Amino acid sequence: MTHRAITAILVASVLLLIAAAGCIATTEEKIITIAPADEAYARGLAEYGAGNYRVAEERFAEAYALYTGAGDADKALTARNAIFRTNRTVMEYPLDRSAAEAALRERVPGITDAAIAEWLDTRAQTIVSENETLYFYDVTGNYLYAHPDEMQKQNASGVDFDYIGRYAWAENRSGGSGPYVNPVRYAGVERLEIPHEAFPSTGILKIWFPLPVETESQRNVTVTNLSAPDFIVAGPFTTGAIGYVYYEVPADAVNGDLVITADIAFTSYEQIFEDIDPALVGEYNTSDPEYLLYTKSERNIEITDAVREKAREIVGNETNPHLQAQMIYYHIIETYPYSHVPHASLDAREPKVAESTYMFKTGHGDCGTQSLLFSAFCRSLGIPARALGGYQMIIAETPGGHFWSEYYLPGYGWVPNDVTVAEAADWVAMPDEKRTAFKDYYAANLDPARLVIQKNVDAPMDPALPDDAVSFRVVRQSPAIVSDTADYDLDLFCMGCFGISLETVD
Repeated sequence: MTHRAITAILVASVLLLIAAAGCIATTEEKIITIAPADEAYARGLAEYGAGNYRVAEERFAEAYALYTGAGDADKALTARNAIFRTNRTVMEYPLDRSAAEAALRERVPGITDAAIAEWLDTRAQTIVSENETLYFYDVTGNYLYAHPDEMQKQNASGVDFDYIGRYAWAENRSGGSGPYVNPVRYAGVERLEIPHEAFPSTGILKIWFPLPVETESQRNVTVTNLSAPDFIVAGPFTTGAIGYVYYEVPADAVNGDLVITADIAFTSYEQIFEDIDPALVGEYNTSDPEYLLYTKSERNIEITDAVREKAREIVGNETNPHLQAQMIYYHIIETYPYSHVPHASLDAREPKVAESTYMFKTGHGDCGTQSLLFSAFCRSLGIPARALGGYQMIIAETPGGHFWSEYYLPGYGWVPNDVTVAEAADWVAMPDEKRTAFKDYYAANLDPARLVIQKNVDAPMDPALPDDAVSFRVVRQSPAIVSDTADYDLDLFCMGCFGISLETVD
């Protein structure tokens, strides 16, 4: 049964009770009444199920106020979380048709009415709420990504691609023979600062604070000078699937701004796998737990019949896993132009939409979504694959949130690629041979300008995020923050309260 059908049955049942509450009953019948708060919440569910997200948010807010006034903390929390989830579902679509058209005319000089109509009618990312089509906030940026000639005009100055290509185009690589060469030592500070006025007055703030994690290419991780050690409940962890430390901070223990910092350092290696001999790739141990983990369908790497069929179409008669993965890599960079996507909406939306499936169906994907679809294609063919997340320092020295992917080959290990950075070569004018060399480098190599926080999306933590908490689960590039007492989306607010500074050291 579909989520919408379940919701409809639930809402219908509640509304039948509402209707029955005013009827005359016999002396042997009980008059069933429903509280106004429950009625408001049920109507919120109905509106959400009907795709009327803005109205649903109003109904949930009404229920929250009524539950709070009645002192029903548990139901108030449920209604509050419904407010947050509904807001996240629709908040990345702020533009109506006229605003989207105006944005395109402003950003893309000379764009025709026909081009605007074609983009908005057939290719732009949209959501329908209250029967009105709303457009994704970066409708203009995504138009440019999909039209590289126009993008190149706007990037004619100001993009230093020689800097971006400093590893891909390097004539000599230092640091020994592959696959892990050219080590770079990074050191810096992670900082979370929550203003005192944003802090809830009661309750406990639960914080999962991200940290670097040891990998084959990221070694000698150190974490020192962690703030607020008295509030650390678990960690710090720098091995395993994800790096983090877990805090529980009582609200009454904070007198001013809450500041949590960590001094971090790690050595990142360039990865060179360009000389793989397909004939030397070994056989998979299909009963190995890690093989099973990285070939299964999961929350945001979804293996569907359609994905499996497309993957087989991409690779044709090829059976070697390395060559298959290479074919998938080039298929993605040649088929799916980079585009920003509504991550918060995809993570909050009910029923859940896997990011890999979203890109497969819509053609839209950024670094995370592209890496997830690459992984889904590989997994559907029995090739272990995963999407790593953290930060990159290849575009600029300042760390920027980023995801890329790896696939596993017996006898070689985890082979990296970066579909998104490869596609960046299409955003500026350059000779074809340099563009090809750049894309070929990122097919089975990776620069060392990386900070890895997690080895795969939706990486498990202990303690785990509560099932009912509204938190961005797919990545941990900023802290996850859960409060049962805050009356606004503190986790969303605090995404802007976190930063990382890094520099290379000798």
